[in-house]
Amino acid sequence: MGQQVGDYVVRRLREWGVQQVFGYPGDGINGLVAAFGRADDDPAFIQARHEEMSAFEATGYAKFSGNAGVCTATSGPGAIHLLNGLYDAKLDHVPVVAIVGQTARSAMGGSYQQEVDLQNLFQDVAEYVVEVNVASQLPNALDRAFRVAITRRAPTVVIIPSDLQEEEYEPPEHAFKQVPSSPPGALPPARVIPSSDEIRRAAEILDAGSRVAILIGQGARSAAAEVVEIADRTGAGVAKALLGKDVLPDDLPFVTGPIGLLGSRPSYELMRDCDTLLIVGSNFPYSQFLPEFGQARAVQIDIDGTMIGMRYPTEVNLIGDAKSTLAELVPLIQRKTDRSWRETVEKNVARWWQTLERQSMLDARPLNPMRVVWELSERIPENAIVTADSGSSTNWYARCLRFRGQMRGSLSGTLATMGPGVPYAIGAKFAHPDRPAIALVGDGAMQMNGLAELLTIARYRRRWSDPRLIVCVFHNNDLNQVTWELRAMGGSPKFEESQSLPEVSYAEVARVMGLAAITVEAPEDLGPAWDRALNADGPVLLDVLCDPEVPPIPPHATWEQLKDTAEAVLRGDPEARRFITQGMKAKAQEFIRRS
Repeated sequence: MGQQVGDYVVRRLREWGVQQVFGYPGDGINGLVAAFGRADDDPAFIQARHEEMSAFEATGYAKFSGNAGVCTATSGPGAIHLLNGLYDAKLDHVPVVAIVGQTARSAMGGSYQQEVDLQNLFQDVAEYVVEVNVASQLPNALDRAFRVAITRRAPTVVIIPSDLQEEEYEPPEHAFKQVPSSPPGALPPARVIPSSDEIRRAAEILDAGSRVAILIGQGARSAAAEVVEIADRTGAGVAKALLGKDVLPDDLPFVTGPIGLLGSRPSYELMRDCDTLLIVGSNFPYSQFLPEFGQARAVQIDIDGTMIGMRYPTEVNLIGDAKSTLAELVPLIQRKTDRSWRETVEKNVARWWQTLERQSMLDARPLNPMRVVWELSERIPENAIVTADSGSSTNWYARCLRFRGQMRGSLSGTLATMGPGVPYAIGAKFAHPDRPAIALVGDGAMQMNGLAELLTIARYRRRWSDPRLIVCVFHNNDLNQVTWELRAMGGSPKFEESQSLPEVSYAEVARVMGLAAITVEAPEDLGPAWDRALNADGPVLLDVLCDPEVPPIPPHATWEQLKDTAEAVLRGDPEARRFITQGMKAKAQEFIRRS
């Protein structure tokens, strides 16, 4: 017998440059698993603890490598488990290829065990879905899945029935109703430039403004130098959507930091007071944090015309890649001689970092969660990769972590799902095994799925030339973000049955799984704990006992709004008086002025 279909799939993955596939086995992909066993670890099969985690790991790998991530799962339940991770990839525009099994062709339509209509299941999440029913389909199906995923920055799915995986591979013929394919190869980013007339119109708007604001997202990552140049010419401040946090370093004095509910005060002030707005590679959805409608003239640059002009009434929409478009736009912009707006922005930024430091150093019981990230920020390596989970700890990642050097960072930006913090970090380590990775994760996400993935870290640590992977758990026994949303948005007290988490020592669990671990219970121990973890010769878990009553105060919050929230929950919330005290102390730091 010649080459089996499973072996051909593995070979084609290798030809696409795939070095590892994140997955979990099952009888729906037995033929594929057997082929991996014959492949001599090229590509490697990386076993997650759950199919959802394998999809998150593929998404994390894609985010930090720039290449397509690949995951695999069995039919039925395994395929269903992939969905959340694939939706995360879809909403954050990340290329992921999923290869899933299906029941044998002879059993299809017979309500057979684990038979699910996978084509319908994946129709919404995937940009391209194909079920392969004869071997000669394979080259085109696999190649197109990669090309669509990379070109459209989206997940794709290839479904292969279990019996077909063990049949002999037959290539497509030069014949009617046969579809061949070209050899796999690199797909360089497209250079897309708007018309010169539209670029000229955009330049006129930016030149006419006296208080220019720039908002960047992940789509500006390749254009960092051009963003800095246009900010210098216009005298603009630059705010960052959360997925664009790593596009520009925070040590640039005109970078105002994150925007939105998790944002900074200077970003809020930048949007509140500007008269001109340039949006580059961002689909930031919260229009209430952008200038008032009619306040600012606006220009947007995005490579995806379907996503442009949605969030703010933009006067000129430039459909093109950020780097090429800005390169054409920059020479047309006159350097503003009046730097008073830039000076105001920089003063606001400097004052904000002083405020954050004071807020981070406030006493709490037992430890202020802001200080966890502030202390990390003081000592993090310039080549580190940071992943964050969804929860109250996301606030501290967004606000307190100062990006510098070649640092990278990401999280589930649009889906905002719990659970990707640890698997993202695993994906990051396979993308860059020579760089340290740090996952900032709440205890809710750790109990949901992070604890199991510690086994994955322990298993694969020796594959990484720099074995440092730090999982920092914000241990407060509370589903804290929802608790604060109940209080601030619904005016409701904390509901203990819903919000309280069972107590567990994350450090002890990590040690049982073969990892080093440090428990931190006092603020003076936090800096030394980070030093130990960052200088360790392997993965480390930090179990940091945090105060759940330190409020994530939005940048636009006023004393009156804090008072209203406090009054709404004063009766019935078990920790009302303490969180009111913490909130007032934190807000007061904004009014302390230092040179």
